[in-house]
Amino acid sequence: MLMTFMGTPSVWKSSTRLADGREIVYFDEAPGLGRDQVRDTRPLPPRMPGPELPYGRPDWGYDVVVFENRFPSLAEPLGRCEVVCFTPDHDASFAQLSPRRVRTVLEAWVDRTLALSALPGTRQVYCFENRGEEIGVTLHHPHGQIYAFPFVAPRLAQMVTQTAAYARAHDGRNLFDDLIAAEVAAGTRVVTRNEHWIVFVPEAARWPYEVRIFPVVRVPDLPALDEAARESFGPLYLDVLRRFDALFGQPAPYIAAWIQAPVGDEDMRGQFGAHLQVLSVRRAANKLKYLAGTESGMGEWINDIVPEEAAQRLREA
Repeated sequence: MLMTFMGTPSVWKSSTRLADGREIVYFDEAPGLGRDQVRDTRPLPPRMPGPELPYGRPDWGYDVVVFENRFPSLAEPLGRCEVVCFTPDHDASFAQLSPRRVRTVLEAWVDRTLALSALPGTRQVYCFENRGEEIGVTLHHPHGQIYAFPFVAPRLAQMVTQTAAYARAHDGRNLFDDLIAAEVAAGTRVVTRNEHWIVFVPEAARWPYEVRIFPVVRVPDLPALDEAARESFGPLYLDVLRRFDALFGQPAPYIAAWIQAPVGDEDMRGQFGAHLQVLSVRRAANKLKYLAGTESGMGEWINDIVPEEAAQRLREA
């Protein structure tokens, strides 16, 4: 199968099967590579627990590639787990990608959100990246993951409940619209922005350094982003990640998580505001943020830096 994403720039999608039957999907920045004609004849070893990325893809070359995880946390029909390789450069990081490549990654996220949302039983599509040994990463090739949950995860469920409750309590006003307006008005927690996106430290930040990245025009999920928002995302996101790295003069361990509206909830699609959360577990050059007694035991978070100061440090990084 071959498909072209319309827009500037274009991304060409092709899919085939690995030797063990798993789907592999290529997102290329040039056409005519004939990936759907290539057959994987490798004698893949049996699936065993442990890191899977070295066996996950054949060495056919790629720009961005997505494939089913050999050792998934969720397996069909109870969900699906996919791996996204952002670049063939093993020593790179997301922050070192070009804006062009980030656009290709974004189109892969869009495509997989649509594809996984269409699977029977999917209730939530979750695109995320873990970076750094401090997060627990053992495979250092720049990659992320995409989960199709057969349920709405607790955190998203709480957001859905709060969004509906806010509308009832405020004459139908939208929680996300009012949140963005408040951050723009305050200004002190805004890290950076462009015409289509805004980045800010949340007022009740749990982690020493965390930001939320919202499109200025509210959308329920990534496929709903328009061309202008898609094209302007890459430069802004790269700027954010480089600021995190510059905070302490070393690569920042972080989690980047796309939060999208639940699948199949049409009422909530009209109210939800999709956004990206980026948080780091590092609180100083040689210190990590650990969840101690109050956080782990009671869910009561204590932060040693106020959001306004964190935003200022990120602005200056």
